[in-house]
Amino acid sequence: MDDDPTGDDPIEDHGRTRSDWERRIAGALAFLRRRITGDYQVDEFGFDRELTDRVLLPLLRPWYRDWFRVEVSGLEHVPSEGAALVVANHAGTLPVDALMTWVALRDHHPAHRYLRMLAADLVFRTPLLGEYARKAGHTLACNADAERLFAAGELVGVWPEGFKGIGKPFSERYQLRRFGRGGFVTAALRAGVPIVPCSIVGAEEAYPMLANVEVLARLFDLPYFPITPTFPWLGPLGLVPLPSKWLVEFGEPVKTAGLAEHAEDPFLVFELSDQVRDTIQQTLHRLLTRRGSAFGRPAGCEDAPRAEPPA
Repeated sequence: MDDDPTGDDPIEDHGRTRSDWERRIAGALAFLRRRITGDYQVDEFGFDRELTDRVLLPLLRPWYRDWFRVEVSGLEHVPSEGAALVVANHAGTLPVDALMTWVALRDHHPAHRYLRMLAADLVFRTPLLGEYARKAGHTLACNADAERLFAAGELVGVWPEGFKGIGKPFSERYQLRRFGRGGFVTAALRAGVPIVPCSIVGAEEAYPMLANVEVLARLFDLPYFPITPTFPWLGPLGLVPLPSKWLVEFGEPVKTAGLAEHAEDPFLVFELSDQVRDTIQQTLHRLLTRRGSAFGRPAGCEDAPRAEPPA
């Protein structure tokens, strides 16, 4: 009589499990050896692909998958190869929305694309944060760096609301701020790359900003000093975001090919910037209706399938 009705050999399963663990340990040791000896590659911006895939992104995946339960749509609008510019709304006191967009594109896009984000100089002036931002492939928000990334065929991300977006009070949630002077449009026009609008719902509720203590902001040389339902009352625990439900949608790209000679035309720049902003704002309204409760699941929607991270 067969003692194992499933037909599986427990000895063989045990051996396979042990072999998996041995491979993982060997891979981890090899990774550590390369870090210690400096036997790894970075690009001209300091982008370290191995560190990003093995350390940085795995730290964010539990937040993406289990805490915020992010659902992403419209990935077919993001090119699988070649340069493009992703433009998104910005909110939530801390720039977690940028990190979740980064994970969405790396893990769920068919081409598993890296998003090379353009960040404020405050990021690169902050100890450790600036160093790891560089290693993750991100760089300063300036046209020169954007154009270099476009020339290399990279997918670039920008959040043109800047600190005005993430530092706005909760009472003004999902009301987009002005998109600066349209510098991102100028860079895209010069390079002839498509502009992909990205709408993010959920960040506003993760860190609801109830007030801004301007005196403390000036004291610590910060763009704002937020008061939220948990910060600073709970100390470091107040930095843990609330588990809001997130939806991320990429819209149809705005084409700029053949318009390089008009890159300095302020009317065209304003028109395209306004077009992208309006698209994002309208999409936010639609996504909010679809989501329903800020801490629940979208009405009538099943949980999105979980994509395996790229090898």
